[in-house]
Amino acid sequence: MAQSQKNIVQAVADYGKRLFHFIRRRVNSDEDAEDILQDVWYRFTNTSEKEVIDQVSAWLFRVARNVITDKYRKHREELLDDFQQEDEEENIDFLDILLPDNTNNPETEHLRRLFWQQLLEALDELPENQRTVFVWNELEGRTFAEIAEQTGENIKTLISRKGYAVKHLRKRLENLYYEFINY
Repeated sequence: MAQSQKNIVQAVADYGKRLFHFIRRRVNSDEDAEDILQDVWYRFTNTSEKEVIDQVSAWLFRVARNVITDKYRKHREELLDDFQQEDEEENIDFLDILLPDNTNNPETEHLRRLFWQQLLEALDELPENQRTVFVWNELEGRTFAEIAEQTGENIKTLISRKGYAVKHLRKRLENLYYEFINY
């Protein structure tokens, strides 16, 4: 038991800061990073003594990545409607989600225009069926069941098409995303 406690203390000393920074780069706030880090350490301390961890570093980072993924899966279930803000024309302004600063200064207006320009260009690059599913589901808030009923397509097919669209948009808008983070 004493050896186990020494191993835990040593692991925290060796990997604590790196693990926190690894997690922090992948979540929205220090508080989220601290919660996830605490969960990782909890899981580490509860590994049975029979379970031998050959590479502690790899194990810790893999668990951290899994906890982050689980956290985002839970948040994905929330409806986009809970976060949307509408402008005068009843259009969703996603930039308000990305840039919580509600001031309308020239810089935020520029970023807002840049965001929509890049998003629309990226959407235009998609095949029609992928673009349609993405727009209906994400921008208009339709469920896959509603889309399937309207189009006659299988729900799994629609989910797959949206998945391809999301992969393309992530890749295409990656640089813009980092600009927003550093804003």
